Amino acid sequence: MLNILVCVKQVPDVNLVKMDPVTGSLIRQGVPAILNPLDANALEAAVRVKEQYGGTVTCITMGPDMAEEALRECLAAGADRAVLLSDRAFANADTLATSYVIVSAAKLLGEFDMIFCGKESLDGATGQMGSQLAERFDASQISSLSIITEVDLEHMTVTGERELEKGVELAQATLPCLFTVEKTHYRPRIPNLKSWKASRTAEITRFSSKTIPGLDPEQIGDPGSPTKVPRTYPPQVGQAGQIIDEGSTDKSIEKLLALVPELI
Repeated sequence: MLNILVCVKQVPDVNLVKMDPVTGSLIRQGVPAILNPLDANALEAAVRVKEQYGGTVTCITMGPDMAEEALRECLAAGADRAVLLSDRAFANADTLATSYVIVSAAKLLGEFDMIFCGKESLDGATGQMGSQLAERFDASQISSLSIITEVDLEHMTVTGERELEKGVELAQATLPCLFTVEKTHYRPRIPNLKSWKASRTAEITRFSSKTIPGLDPEQIGDPGSPTKVPRTYPPQVGQAGQIIDEGSTDKSIEKLLALVPELI
């Protein structure tokens, strides 16, 4: 039986987020929070492995109390257990501090054979969490996983495909292994009514900075985050482009030269 962990994150719906032109910070107030879409792909990959080879899927996230809703979505979609890491002491964490807390808490739940992550989160999009978690779990890693083709439980190996620019790479790794998952083959399922209703009342395990033994306060939250972002800058919207098609090459060139006299 495989013990599978899926690391997820609740993020603001970036399609509705606006940026404060004065402070340069994101305006999150009034913006709905959603399960990071790429994490939903990772969850689907984990659930399919469970269904084919047997095992248990645990989802874990770090965030405020409202992140519980994202975990309930995971339970409805096939996860067996959900864990929320919530504490004001975890606030302002970068990826280094976040990975430290997640792994510290996950080790209280047992040893995991397979760890799944989305390729990146919509709000941060650093793509750093997978590698940091793999290092802290002391696990092998297959990044940008397209599809898992085989899990050999006898030899404790996993084989998967990665789509590269010039073809497909077949990669094999020993378990435990961490995967960052692409969305190509793992479209999230729509939960049925029974699963959705069960997820509404399911128990969610909670940990804080005080209930994770041995947690170093200097490695969590703001003190444990060397990455500081004092300000962000929205992209400048330039002048709209123009397609030149005057019916002939000569006329199109003439029109183009008329638009850029300073280059003549």
